[in-house]
Amino acid sequence: MLEVRNIAFTYRSRPVLRDVSFVVSPGETVSLVGDNGAGKTTLLKVLSTLMVPDSGQVLLDGQDAFAQPIRYRRQLGYMPDVPALYDDMTVKGYLTYRANLKGEIDKRIRRRVGEAMEMCQVADIATRGIRALSAGQRKRVALADATLLRPRVLLLDDFLAGLDRTMREAAGSIISTVAAFSSVIVTGHEIADMARWTTRFLVLRDGVISAALPAASVDADALVKRVDVALKGGAS
Repeated sequence: MLEVRNIAFTYRSRPVLRDVSFVVSPGETVSLVGDNGAGKTTLLKVLSTLMVPDSGQVLLDGQDAFAQPIRYRRQLGYMPDVPALYDDMTVKGYLTYRANLKGEIDKRIRRRVGEAMEMCQVADIATRGIRALSAGQRKRVALADATLLRPRVLLLDDFLAGLDRTMREAAGSIISTVAAFSSVIVTGHEIADMARWTTRFLVLRDGVISAALPAASVDADALVKRVDVALKGGAS
């Protein structure tokens, strides 16, 4: 279980995050939404330990992520909003390199790469150069990278941005599969798409969680309306 406790973060004397707390259970997919500048990317960078908060804790099964960052990162998958891929490599070559870099043992690498490519629907382009891929294909390769070692926590920043309708539907299917072994946190603005597969929306406004909206027993259209109201600062 991932626990986020009272996270605060300040940038150039401006509070970006203030007393942010929530819990993500195994198998959950939590969608973090908010206006541009609300602090979504900063929060994911804190959760990935790329940024150190002013105060608060990030705990995985009770273990402090910042006290044992190397151990924590081995159980983490993180995909930034603009993934940095190696354009001169093929898809399979890149993922094999990344599995090595992450410390996977040699005899498991081929299986890990094959599973990740199948799950993220890039097996058919395994031998293609990354430079030639579309934006959607690049994002799926980046997702395969993030899920290579079947992380217990998966952080996806603005994953649906720039994808067409078909690709968004495929992305939802992939994330639902990943949730079988990960606690997933996704940021984005595509509320209607996310409502189809999220288990909960967290609305971030002015650096605080202003609303938590579970998806259970609520149809997607009703959930979208509730999120829209919460984003505008109204009662949900």
